[in-house]
Amino acid sequence: MSTAISPTAYNYKVVRQFAIMTVVWGILGMGLGVFIASQLVWPQLNLDLPWTSFGRLRPLHTNLVIFAFGGCALFGTSYYVVQRTCQTRLISDSMAAFTFWGWQAVIVGALITLPMGYTTTKEYAELEWPLAILLAIVWVTYGLVFFGTIVKRKTKHIYVGNWFYGAFIVVTAMLHIVNHISLPVSLFKSYSAYAGATDAMIQWWYGHNAVGFFLTTGFLGMMYYFVPKQAERPIYSYRLSIVHFWALITLYIWAGPHHLHYTALPDWAQSLGMVMSIILLAPSWGGMINGMMTLSGAWHKLRTDPILRFLVVSLAFYGMSTFEGPMMAIKTVNSLSHYTDWTIGHVHAGALGWVAMISIGAVYHMIPRLYGREQMHSVGLINAHFWLATIGTVLYIASMWVNGITQGLMWRAINDDGTLTYSFVEALQASHPGYIVRALGGAFFASGMLLMAYNVFRTVRAANPVQAEEAAKIVVVGAH
Repeated sequence: MSTAISPTAYNYKVVRQFAIMTVVWGILGMGLGVFIASQLVWPQLNLDLPWTSFGRLRPLHTNLVIFAFGGCALFGTSYYVVQRTCQTRLISDSMAAFTFWGWQAVIVGALITLPMGYTTTKEYAELEWPLAILLAIVWVTYGLVFFGTIVKRKTKHIYVGNWFYGAFIVVTAMLHIVNHISLPVSLFKSYSAYAGATDAMIQWWYGHNAVGFFLTTGFLGMMYYFVPKQAERPIYSYRLSIVHFWALITLYIWAGPHHLHYTALPDWAQSLGMVMSIILLAPSWGGMINGMMTLSGAWHKLRTDPILRFLVVSLAFYGMSTFEGPMMAIKTVNSLSHYTDWTIGHVHAGALGWVAMISIGAVYHMIPRLYGREQMHSVGLINAHFWLATIGTVLYIASMWVNGITQGLMWRAINDDGTLTYSFVEALQASHPGYIVRALGGAFFASGMLLMAYNVFRTVRAANPVQAEEAAKIVVVGAH
């Protein structure tokens, strides 16, 4: 019997780059969110300039938080997880580097064009055709790197987290390309290939699945790796994770029409979207329960481990927002909630509570390992960040629930003669205190990101790059 030892290093450089930019874009995106939330409290903050108005900055905020902050977190963690679970280096360093720089270029393009008013007007798909094409090229390259790495894996098994990452990559490509088919008429103007109700249906097939695949399925891949790792426990049920995967990707794609209740969309399509949304509760909660139950025998770690606290509380918010979503898809509930701030509260229960918290937990887990440190510079700062994030999220959601239900009830109130009881301005005045609380909640959350940036900076500054690279070595021992 002989042993052959061959060291192979993972590509941690691109993971480090994406991890750092996750923090940078998080601060910019969330800071901008606080600014536009403040504009709704103090309209003077629109500054009477076209490019600083709420209408221009709001799509920039959503693009920065979803695609810049969330996207960098997904790229970074997926590259980290696929290498470690497949025990092999990324298939191409140059292609991985292209995905990093290409993605940053798309985001910088958004930073320039959206405040200037160049937009397709499609929610979450506002980027005009040159940037949309660049995004598609970067995304296809990302898919080649990810699946190419899986093909050359050293392990027989494909870990379930990679199934979720893989589905998110494939479906996001399909959604983006189909929804962006358009006729360019100038460098920054194009018209959609679809018209009327068809355009609305394709847009919300894209829009809801940007939530379903970009903001859910990818982050579930993150959950299936980082929760067991941080808890030092195996995933509660591997069988449940596979059922969760297939049920989620089968059902989620049908839920889009619930954004179009009481519109020109055919009634059968609206009802189909509603039914599929309600059924979606089962796989969503299956995944949440699987993550939570992974902590069986490890709950005591929450007292001393704020990183694990981020990961577990994110699952709690995931469970809550995936209960709320199907309920809001019911037509009778939707008749009250639609077009109100309740919808904004629901989106941020998912965005702040689920997406941002699990991303923050994952980055805190990765940074010391990427930079050859035992742990982050300050556990106390992580703890402070956790409470700022949690309190900020709760303030945000609660204020928008109260505002949304108030608005819905005021808009539908009628007098005996059939006239409206309240004017729109009266409903807006009643919403004002909620907008103050929302801006405060957002400020709490964004300030936590500043603590994170300082903590990451101190950790990286004290890093030992050689040690980090040594930690990235795999030793393959083969017996003959």
